Amino acid sequence: MLAIIGGTGLSSLDGFEPATEKVVATPFDDDEVRVQFFNYREQEFVFLPRHGAGHAVPPHKVNYRANIWALSEVGVKSIVAVNAVGGIVDSLGPGSFAVPDQLIDYSHSRKETFFESGLTQVTHIDFSHPYTNKLRACILRALTTVNENSPTKHEVLDGGVYACTQGPRLETAAEIRRLKRDGCDMVGMTGMPEAALAREMNIEYASLALSVNWAAGITDALISLDEIHQILANGMEFVAAVLKEVIQDTGR
Repeated sequence: MLAIIGGTGLSSLDGFEPATEKVVATPFDDDEVRVQFFNYREQEFVFLPRHGAGHAVPPHKVNYRANIWALSEVGVKSIVAVNAVGGIVDSLGPGSFAVPDQLIDYSHSRKETFFESGLTQVTHIDFSHPYTNKLRACILRALTTVNENSPTKHEVLDGGVYACTQGPRLETAAEIRRLKRDGCDMVGMTGMPEAALAREMNIEYASLALSVNWAAGITDALISLDEIHQILANGMEFVAAVLKEVIQDTGR
């Protein structure tokens, strides 16, 4: 079963038929995780808003372990994560999309593994390629299809390095210069440890990243939250159309 993890701008799903909701207890929080089930053209899928239903949980406080555990418990085998990012390279201006193929983790102090206690032996995962190529290809096909049928065309970056920073503050211009030197193409706050935890659970994982602003210092303008919210509002209809294509594709 496919799960969609909604990020900033996607805390609820419109245009889909809700089926049911399951409340899942996890070993990682007293609060249970609410997992929503939907149907689209006879395909069942799961939706989980990363920041909570009211978008009240900041990136560094998201209980990533509880979320991924809950998705595994209800039978999820693949995850499409929707991420809002800041564009670092020229091809990722506001309103464009990326399907990253690599990441660098600059976050800290987050609970980032299931393998830390009660082990019979130390456990490592191969994380050379953090995103599942098969699922990436599915998202790219969906983006191409929706772009071809949309009056508004969106630039799409196939690949790219996602830099995960701690948040909740945005980055300094100097930090972005460093990320650019490190080879990063986009910056966000929620890509890790989500991707690694999915790998630990043997769940396929890929990201649909929407650029909502130029990263700090890329242009002379200051980052405007109002402009970010407008980009998100404008891009969510396109995102929903892409997700519909992905749901159908993964169900074949």
